[in-house]
Order: sequence, then structure tokens, then C-alpha cells
Amino acid sequence: MQRAGVVRLPAPRHRSSNAARSPRRTSQAEPAPPLLTPAGDLRDLRLDLLASRAESLLWNEYVDRYHSLGYQPLPGAQLRYFARAEGRLLALFGFGAAAWKTAPRDRFIGWTAQQRAQRLPLVVNNARFLILPWIASRHLASKLLGLVARRLADDWVCRYGYRPVLIETFVEKPRFSGTCDKAANWLCLGDTQGRGKLDTTHAHALPLKSVWVFPLAKRFRQALTE
Repeated sequence: MQRAGVVRLPAPRHRSSNAARSPRRTSQAEPAPPLLTPAGDLRDLRLDLLASRAESLLWNEYVDRYHSLGYQPLPGAQLRYFARAEGRLLALFGFGAAAWKTAPRDRFIGWTAQQRAQRLPLVVNNARFLILPWIASRHLASKLLGLVARRLADDWVCRYGYRPVLIETFVEKPRFSGTCDKAANWLCLGDTQGRGKLDTTHAHALPLKSVWVFPLAKRFRQALTE
């Protein structure tokens, strides 16, 4: 979440060799011809869960090269996807551990600090969503958000043995407005304060972000607070 601008952590005492290693560069992730087909006309639009080290390395490379935040290892339990249609790679998703604390989300759920500590794994963070720069498919973003929301919980159960009940994501303002999230029926809960968790001056040191969530279960609040 530090890389996403939600929290700011102190500098590490020891350099991690993994963190210092940038994703490789290969011809597989070079720019491709434009795709202009509207999402509703795409054939065989699907999400493929990453299943091999080769796919993982390719996902890392695409995100590092084309996502505004670059590549950073996802924290905790995680799932990553490629979105494909008509034999082409269109987009990438990455889901990981939820933010430890964010006021708009915590007010929306209505949980106590103890409940949050116990049940936070039931909230999953959409840390990366990248539509490749040469893909200009109208309504693709909202369609993919809908697809992944319908699939994520089942995939999570298969891999980790428990079912998440809420997805969260953070949208940087004013760079992005959350139009595709709104079109996919996500809920905007408000804005972060633009401060890291260690801030004592109350200055806006980090970009403001709007907090969006998508419930994966009708009784998600009960699951998070019971």
C-alpha cells in the first residue's frame, strides 16, 4: 500500500535483493497493434488466472512497463489475472491484502478495531488494474470489473480456503475519476486524507485517493462484524 500512496512506511534497515531487482524486459511485452473493437463485440472475453512462473514473470513485466505505479510485489494472499479476447492480451488484474486502516471503508463497514484485526483477510484489495495502452475498447474497463467481481471469491476459496466478502480499490485524484468503477456498480465511499500513517504535521504529503468498494456477499457487514 506504500507504493499505491495509501500509507508511508519508514525506510528499510536492510536492502532486499528481491525488491531491488526490476522485472526483466522481453519481446513478449512489446507494444502491439491497436484494438478498437467495443467490449460488447469482443469474442471469447475471459479472465485467465496465472498458473505458472512464466506467466507471473510476464505479468510483472507488463505492469512494470505500462502501469503508472510500476511493479511492486503484492502483499499477502494474492491472485493475478490476464484478460484476453480474440487471441489477444487486453488487460491485467492484481489482488492482494487490504489496507490495514482507511477511514471511509472502516466507517462504511462499521467494525471495531478488534473486528478489523480479526476479519481484514475477508477484504481484498484490487492493487493493480491495467488495460494495455494500445487497447482502446469502449466499455472494456467496466465489463472486466464486472467479470472479475463475479469470479474472484470462488477463485480465492480454491486457492486459500476462505471466501472474501468485499473488494476495495483506491483511485488517485484528480488523475482518475472512477468512471469505470461507477459503471461497474462499485460504491465510492469518500477520500483518503492524503497523509501517510506516520505523518504528524497533517500536511497532504501523498496524493488524495477516492476509496471504492464492491460487496461480494449480500451479508458482507455481518461477516465482517459478527
